[in-house]
Amino acid sequence: MYAFIQKFHSGWAYIALLLLVIAVVNSLIGLASKKEFTAKDRKIALFGLIGTHTQLLIGLILYFVSPLGLSSFGQMSDKMLRLTSLEHPLINIIAITLITIGWSKHKKLITNESKFKTFSIFYGLGLVLILIRIPWSLWFK
Repeated sequence: MYAFIQKFHSGWAYIALLLLVIAVVNSLIGLASKKEFTAKDRKIALFGLIGTHTQLLIGLILYFVSPLGLSSFGQMSDKMLRLTSLEHPLINIIAITLITIGWSKHKKLITNESKFKTFSIFYGLGLVLILIRIPWSLWFK
């Protein structure tokens, strides 16, 4: 079961990252071109939100069934163990919280520019945080 969840978490990460990158690029293009914020733009951002939330759920399940999860907190001197047991989950929770805040804030905004700007900032920050805490050496094994 652990191996399946681990592979699923790694595989879904590609989908979640792709959806998030598309949402960030779409919001930057919308902001730069001063276009109207449409239902299509909202759906793109929603898919980014859903993709990252799904990834978080899979990751939390993996964390609690993993032999490296909670039991490794006494071994924080090991750099890779610290990354996978503490830094990766914590930073990704912060990143997905920022993405969720961006989604919530956009609903209260009226202007097209402010909606695109909100998504650009919050989704962009979330994307950067996710990218800097992916355990790349484990991902490309």
